[in-house]
Amino acid sequence: MATAPRPRTSTREPGELGRRLAAWLGTRLPGAEVTNISVPGSNGMSSETLLFDIEHPDTPVRACALRLAADPAAYTVFPAYDMPRQHRVMSLVAEHTDLPVPRVQWLETDPGPLGAPFFVMARAEGRVPPDVMPYTYEGNWLHAASDAERAGLQEASISLLARLHDQFPAKEAEFLLPEGVGSPLRRHVDAQRAYYEWVVAGLARSPLLERAFDRLEDIWPADEGPAVLNWGDARIGNVIYDGFRPAAVLDWEMAAYAPREVDLGWTVYLHRFFQDLTVGFGQAGLPDFLRRDDLERRYAELTGHTPRDMDFHTLYAALRHGIVMLRIAYRQAHFGEVEIPADPDGLILHHASIAAMVQGTYWNRD
Repeated sequence: MATAPRPRTSTREPGELGRRLAAWLGTRLPGAEVTNISVPGSNGMSSETLLFDIEHPDTPVRACALRLAADPAAYTVFPAYDMPRQHRVMSLVAEHTDLPVPRVQWLETDPGPLGAPFFVMARAEGRVPPDVMPYTYEGNWLHAASDAERAGLQEASISLLARLHDQFPAKEAEFLLPEGVGSPLRRHVDAQRAYYEWVVAGLARSPLLERAFDRLEDIWPADEGPAVLNWGDARIGNVIYDGFRPAAVLDWEMAAYAPREVDLGWTVYLHRFFQDLTVGFGQAGLPDFLRRDDLERRYAELTGHTPRDMDFHTLYAALRHGIVMLRIAYRQAHFGEVEIPADPDGLILHHASIAAMVQGTYWNRD
């Protein structure tokens, strides 16, 4: 997808992780054996995932996935990785909703055993829409599916978001509210500004991202709407599917207490990110899949809440994603994989989309 080499995803050695994991598990389940250790090929550049099985007569789960905070010495994508927070969110979602969230098991806050905090959960089987190459590209199971099968996956996926927002008691999510003053949306945006300042500290700033922040202020919602639990990284690439039905909802590290549209805007834009890149590389992609108008309409039908100010929220999603992309690019530069150009905005793959959103012309394409 990009001219630069794919950035390294980990500085950890899987074999050493496995040995240390086996030693740690022995303190929880004496006599337990760890087998079939593997690191998924799609492991991300944030928290890392380790898959393994447990052999023990009293194990609460046999097929496991371990979620490990990023190596703090490896130029992390985010400034902090709060594993107890993720563990708590997943436990509460399982308690209060019917979403298929993996059963969380052990939480280890001591960085000693594996070098960073982690938790263990039950492993779900199935398939995930790929990110590299993205599912909008030819040659993967979702692209090869029929229109009816993709429509079924879209319906099941937007239902996840609707059910999460409707079923989870909002009061239980208030612990996710960032410190500061103002409404949940204001605090959410302020936290993103702080994240941006962390990303560019001592490095070139992004004029484009700063214009996007200014544009958000110009089109700030007159009525922000009530805050609910947000999944945070609400996209189909974070769902394991059994056929075309969700079997597990993953990656809750960006969970937040914010208006519904923050989640919905992320769902809409993260698909468009892949679709735009695919079209830019000469393929048709999936132009009739996960369309903004279809998702907004169906979300309203499922929840009774009509999404509003979606130009704001899709711009906000693109901006947030742009900050992450800039950090990843600076991480590549740190490891000597790319050079920083004179214009740092060129490091953001979707800079043209953000610019069009700032100008108010992006959605006119549809």
